[in-house]
Amino acid sequence: MNDIKRCGWVTSDPLYIRYHDTEWGVPVHDDRKIFEFLILEGAQAGLSWLTILKRRQGYCNAFCEFDPEKIARFTEADIQKRLKDPGIIRNKLKVQSAVTNARAFLKIQEEFGTFDTYAWRFVDGAPIINRYTSQEQVPARSSQSDAFSKDLCKRGFKFTGSTIIYAHMQATGMVNDHLVSCFRYKEVMA
Repeated sequence: MNDIKRCGWVTSDPLYIRYHDTEWGVPVHDDRKIFEFLILEGAQAGLSWLTILKRRQGYCNAFCEFDPEKIARFTEADIQKRLKDPGIIRNKLKVQSAVTNARAFLKIQEEFGTFDTYAWRFVDGAPIINRYTSQEQVPARSSQSDAFSKDLCKRGFKFTGSTIIYAHMQATGMVNDHLVSCFRYKEVMA
């Protein structure tokens, strides 16, 4: 495994390696999985992705396996309970945003049929495959993430700035930013 070439951001942590090798950049079309990444990417703001990956199961438990219908019904007591949960980042604004975003997510599903249909419009229905040779070339945002973020914010979403949404787009395969030297890039292009 040591001779496998990966993207420059991957550390030797097995959790990070598994995430990179099996999830990051893989197109996601399941609404609940997309919602999971919206919650996790919002929670990551100001933190490392590894910090969130290590708490992923805690988020799954605290947020009803990422069921937006259940989360949308959270009361203030439910929010307070999560703020005492050591399995997640106990930031009040981030926890409240999960509830706010669940409600907005359901409205988008109602309008478009699925959140997937809505989200993938921002990349014309197909992944954007970039050809970066170094980690320094990978942007933190794009015109697509700017547009996606702006529309989400207009619809009442929180913790969905362009940088967060670009990371979400990378995580859900809307954008493939595996470096051209990475074995995953070569698999995508095969």
